[in-house]
Amino acid sequence: MPSSPLPNYLLSNRKRSALSQEDVAFLLGTRSGSKVSRHERYVREPSLKTALAYEAIYQRSASELFSGLYGEVEREVAARAKTLSKTLHGKSTPPLASRRQTLAVIASRAA
Repeated sequence: MPSSPLPNYLLSNRKRSALSQEDVAFLLGTRSGSKVSRHERYVREPSLKTALAYEAIYQRSASELFSGLYGEVEREVAARAKTLSKTLHGKSTPPLASRRQTLAVIASRAA
């Protein structure tokens, strides 16, 4: 059975980069490494701007750095796409057909 992904891979990427928490904090534009520590320990989720800064620092996509969280969000969105798709069932205008197709693609991403 495959193991579940961690909520984020910030610590392993920081260690691989040989950076300290203080180094990363400076790169993020914050005063101390405590913010980085809270993110690494899954105590706090970073803002979008901070997540993108981590992406710039580690040269890995935000969905890769936060793969556990991304997987959770992806499953939630897929479930909502299935629900929305059901509300369009039986209707058949060209724009609705395209909409249903888009929703089906999103819904299929649920694992």
